[in-house]
Amino acid sequence: MNDEQQLITALQNAPTKEKAFRSLMTLYKERLYWHIRKIVISHDDADDVLQNTFIKVFKSIHNFKGESKLFSWMYRIATNEAITFINKRAKENHIDISELHTELGTSLQSDVYFSGDEIQLLLQQAILSLPQKQQLVFNMKYYEELKYTEISEILDTSVGALKASYFHAVKKIEKLIKNH
Repeated sequence: MNDEQQLITALQNAPTKEKAFRSLMTLYKERLYWHIRKIVISHDDADDVLQNTFIKVFKSIHNFKGESKLFSWMYRIATNEAITFINKRAKENHIDISELHTELGTSLQSDVYFSGDEIQLLLQQAILSLPQKQQLVFNMKYYEELKYTEISEILDTSVGALKASYFHAVKKIEKLIKNH
């Protein structure tokens, strides 16, 4: 039994669930935070979505069947929570998702938690101009250095489609940066 299987067993066992969950949070909190943050942009929103993600993981860990890695399953939950959050925010503001992404890109300049230089800001704004799926694939591949097979598990998409999305995202980003 490997470490992940032991953790899953402990998570699915009532007497050890809370302690195992604390270990799970310690293991994945930072990676999930940055994954979420790249989708929702704002630090405060990322914290809220991360908390919702962990609540959902805690409540539904008994449903985890082990058909994917625990990491992939949690990333899928985090991705869905972040997308739901961003779509809800756009709907509340009566704007479409691309307008919201433009606003988020603009707000990065005044975000006290964003410490990037002008090039990083330009890159983030270019990423936010992409369709949502291309954003996700680009961020997971470029920043998180996930393998296409892992991204495929998280997004439930074929590896070929992911490679195409990444290729198109890179070309669009290059074009936007060159034209700036």
